[in-house]
Amino acid sequence: MKEVTIYTDGAAEPNPGPGGYGVVLICGPHRKELSGGFARTTNNRMEILAALKGLEALKTPCKVRRQSDSQYLVKAMTQGWARRWQAHRETMSELLHH
Repeated sequence: MKEVTIYTDGAAEPNPGPGGYGVVLICGPHRKELSGGFARTTNNRMEILAALKGLEALKTPCKVRRQSDSQYLVKAMTQGWARRWQAHRETMSELLHH
């Protein structure tokens, strides 16, 4: 299985305000860069979006190593926050559509 390292960063200045994200994917000698931005956003949104865009760019199943300086993103993945957000989103969707 291929091993890919994904480096991500995101920011908004001021927060909230205009902001953007950047992603660098490295697999062996290959490198891909992604970026985007919004006129009104937040730091946390850009940090999470950078990670999502990096994962979405993968074309096949890979072993992924993520690098981020965002404690918000790291804790979302390591302390179960993201799973709780997903469960909350599904619950809210069910309530709104029934």
